[in-house]
Amino acid sequence: MARLYVNRVVVICFDAFLIAAAFAVSYYLRFNFDVPDFYLSQMLRTLPFVVVLNLIVFYKFDLYRGMWRYTGLRDLVAIVVAVTVSTVLMIVGLTIVYRFSGYPRSVFPISWFVLIVFIGGFRFQIRILKEIGNPLEWRTRQELGASKKLMIIGAGDAGEMILREIWQNPKLGLEPVCFVDDDPEKLKRKIHGVPVLGGKRDIARLVGRFGIEEVVIAIPSATGKQIRSFVDECEQARVRFRTLPSMGELINGSVRVSQIRDVKVEDILGRDSIRLDLSPARDQISGKTVLVTGAAGSIGSELVRQIAQLDPSQIILYERDENGLFHLQGQVSREFPLGTFVPCVGDILDEKRVSAIMDGTKPDVVFHAAAYKHVPVMEANPIEAVKNNILGTLTVAEESVRHQVAKFILISTDKAVNPASVMGATKRAAERMILGLNGSDTTFIVVRFGNVLGSRGSVVPTFERQIAAGGPVTVTHPDMTRYFMTINEAVQLVLLASSIGKGREVFVLDMGEPVRIMDLARNMITLSGFEPDKDIEIKVVGRRPGEKLHEAVVSGKERIVGREFGKILRIEFEQENRNTSDELELLKKHLDDRDDQAVLRALKEVVPEFGNFERTNQNSDDQ
Repeated sequence: MARLYVNRVVVICFDAFLIAAAFAVSYYLRFNFDVPDFYLSQMLRTLPFVVVLNLIVFYKFDLYRGMWRYTGLRDLVAIVVAVTVSTVLMIVGLTIVYRFSGYPRSVFPISWFVLIVFIGGFRFQIRILKEIGNPLEWRTRQELGASKKLMIIGAGDAGEMILREIWQNPKLGLEPVCFVDDDPEKLKRKIHGVPVLGGKRDIARLVGRFGIEEVVIAIPSATGKQIRSFVDECEQARVRFRTLPSMGELINGSVRVSQIRDVKVEDILGRDSIRLDLSPARDQISGKTVLVTGAAGSIGSELVRQIAQLDPSQIILYERDENGLFHLQGQVSREFPLGTFVPCVGDILDEKRVSAIMDGTKPDVVFHAAAYKHVPVMEANPIEAVKNNILGTLTVAEESVRHQVAKFILISTDKAVNPASVMGATKRAAERMILGLNGSDTTFIVVRFGNVLGSRGSVVPTFERQIAAGGPVTVTHPDMTRYFMTINEAVQLVLLASSIGKGREVFVLDMGEPVRIMDLARNMITLSGFEPDKDIEIKVVGRRPGEKLHEAVVSGKERIVGREFGKILRIEFEQENRNTSDELELLKKHLDDRDDQAVLRALKEVVPEFGNFERTNQNSDDQ
């Protein structure tokens, strides 16, 4: 504090000198540097008044709170306004004293202009020196040859911010050589001395011409298709490429070199990343008790993090993986120190445990994320799939009704549509059975996902491990497609659906066109710095049990009845008039008998469409 006080006193004293100098210069300019003795004496008499008046006005306009090294346009505007006000007050004061005569009035506009130049110029000079940096440091960097030649794609605001920070931080070891931008109006223009030398098609030529070692894609608003095209050009030029986060990730709008990261697979999905307004979800969650089952899973843990930002009174973390629960509680407690997280170890099949937890915590909203999700594993273990995904879901749902939970949200999958796998069939049965419970005080809602990038069940981590091991990358079928979404998008969908759902509804995200798995594999190999089929082999191994070539998000028995927030499809679920109790009893009987084939037959009765679409063992094109 003492140092700050001393610095401020020094600045005020220096401003006093500049004010006096500007006032004196205005007199000398008015009289062509030959000031008569009378006016010279007049200037000296009025000088203390002018200095004190200006300092008071400057103080009132907060000109002594800013940091000069960051002086910008806002500071210049503040200086102009402050000098204008002080000049007006000076005119009023001096004309009254001299009774509107005997005072050279042209001194006022001259003094106004000179004072702005002096005060503003000195502050900007400090910033200029800061941005230029230490010439000795530049020379050292160049002598060591440590600077890496950089190309910036995007001559917009983000590119300018990146360039400015690089100039301010020579220790980054980067030397911006040129910009690339497809806007013809920017061609051959310069930003802070760095020229715009071409468009996207010139990347390879410019890389070779200038020896570019790294490229930064500085277009946060770029679509997946645009990022893909930039990546292709950089790959052909054999140069390393990185990017900035998307606009959705740059919440505060600032851009820094530290935010530059490698291009991720979600950047090139071919559609814009979806960011939804969660304010309706906040209205529902704020101040409420929320229970999340499967809380330590990839979806469950992200749900917990995003719910924590909506100000709930507490979040109940229900999970049978004790180790995962321990790590999740530690992470969210550090990220949200003001949040209340209640870890509960338990199985969704344990009715007494679920009931005890709800008795003790009285949840208002339940997000049911616990499920078995791996298709091939569930094909080999149908009994466990039925127990966990159907009976476990019903246990939590029925206890939610008994404990008067306001809303129950089931996280489902697109594999439940026309299911060809045991996992898909169990999720379809769970959807149908819980939506049949609507009519109680609890509102039941279903949210369906496509494949979630980065989740434990996603193909992406498998491809990453295979690439890290040097290949081969295994693709089950060259024509297989899937819908993909990020974990962030998936959780936003769940939270918004929970706030707008009225019951007996299914919500899905409009995910654009499906992605070919073969294209995804090639893109991931490229993003890892390798060439597909040359550095890393791609091997077609045939479809696994339960896999379909193509997924859908809406079945023939459902219809889209609305679109929410432009990206969320509201689907009306067609409920068949069937005896759910009898079906459940049949399933439970065969589960007790531990008879896999009998369970599959019973599951077929519960989900008649199960197995009618592309059962793997009936297709010869896998060979």
